[in-house]
Amino acid sequence: MPGPTSFFDDNGNAEAGLVAKGKPGDNSAPLTITEISGLLKRTVEDRFGHVRLRGELSGVKRAASGHLYCCLKDEGATIDGVMWRTGAQRLGFVPEDGIEIVATGKLTTYPGRSKYQVVIDSMEIAGEGALLALLEKTRKRLEAEGLFAGDRKRALPFMPRVIGVVTSPTGAVIRDILHRLADRCPTHVLVWPVLVQGNGAAAQVAAAIEGFNGMAAGGRVPRPDLLIVARGGGSIEDLWAFNEEPVVRAIAGSAIPVISAVGHETDTTLADFAADMRAPTPTAAAEIAVPVLRELAATLDEYALRQRRCALRPVALGRERLQARVARLPRPEALAAAAQQRLDDLGDRLRRGLADQATHARHRLQDDAARLSLSLLRERVRSAGRDLNAVRLRPALLTRELESGRQRLAALDRVRRQLDPDAPLERGFARVSAPGLPLVKSSTVAVGQERLTLKFSDGLVEVIPTAAAPAEAPPAPPRRKPARSPGDAATQQPKLL
Repeated sequence: MPGPTSFFDDNGNAEAGLVAKGKPGDNSAPLTITEISGLLKRTVEDRFGHVRLRGELSGVKRAASGHLYCCLKDEGATIDGVMWRTGAQRLGFVPEDGIEIVATGKLTTYPGRSKYQVVIDSMEIAGEGALLALLEKTRKRLEAEGLFAGDRKRALPFMPRVIGVVTSPTGAVIRDILHRLADRCPTHVLVWPVLVQGNGAAAQVAAAIEGFNGMAAGGRVPRPDLLIVARGGGSIEDLWAFNEEPVVRAIAGSAIPVISAVGHETDTTLADFAADMRAPTPTAAAEIAVPVLRELAATLDEYALRQRRCALRPVALGRERLQARVARLPRPEALAAAAQQRLDDLGDRLRRGLADQATHARHRLQDDAARLSLSLLRERVRSAGRDLNAVRLRPALLTRELESGRQRLAALDRVRRQLDPDAPLERGFARVSAPGLPLVKSSTVAVGQERLTLKFSDGLVEVIPTAAAPAEAPPAPPRRKPARSPGDAATQQPKLL
């Protein structure tokens, strides 16, 4: 049988066959899948080595290796994206689904799945509107966790001995705070220097708050009684570090009360919502933190003056109180006037009441006399006669009642005969009694000192007891006879039964 062969048509095209064979004069070998994937990868990377893409994040996830995987999409298309760990660590915000961003990177292919993707080098939020949308989304999520609840906010200490300030050590903010504290009430201040803007600022601020809380009470470095997180004004991008979740959670979890003084009066960050108190400016935070020392001294002087006045005027104050109480006492005639008026009122009401009762009784008597007419009485007599004629007395009703009464009477007579104390006398018994008292025990009888009456069925007998007979011992149980041997059977008496 001939083997499979390939045939060519008139145009030189190879016809389908079982074994692949090259066209005469064609020296091109077929490409492998890896080779064509590599060619595509190089072509895409050479053509799109640097691109800037704007789209909405979707399916954001971080791998255990630290790489960030996501999708960028718009109304008509979707492209996969990957950001390696080094780039993901430099991000100034937390990527979440739904955020519109501008990504910079290059296009490449992933031969393992025959897909193209963008390798992202940097990622920025697409405009201030997208940044505000991310801020509102983060605020709602943290608010739902209860980080901004009013019941968890604590009262600030009235006069803290040590104040911890988290801010930049080179800015004007720390100088304003120190100057205002020195003017109002000189206080020991600890400054924890941090970045307040840019990459790594949020991590440093959160670490500073946690560091202050980690100080031991009574240690070499005193633990602050109050914290101030401060920064000067700026745009929303400049203040973004105080909107990040690590800073908000550090403030909410602080055991030390926190005052947030970020930006100017019109600037608002998530740190303001989490703090125990929000100050419009860093200078205002210093004013809120401590009272005015001069005002406290004036208040103490006023309290001392009031104390001296109170000590010098006890008698005068007592006299004034006594006079005031005497002036409030009512006059005796005023006390009796109310009772007299009430007595007059009751007497008048009594007279009117008696007259009204007599009038009502007269009217009722007249009404009753009107109802007692001769025709009405005759009608009632006739009605009673008709009712009496309508009643028929049947003998069965009377005999049934008589029989029921007879049976009850017979039952009571039987009970009487059973309870009669003289009934046992007919059977040979006698009843012993002392004067006015029946006797049932011999121990109650006094020998030779009283008469006893014995009543029999046919009469009475009087006796005088001489001595008490000893109580009879209970009969002894019968002895059991020893068992007889079979040999004695002949000597035994034959039984009749």
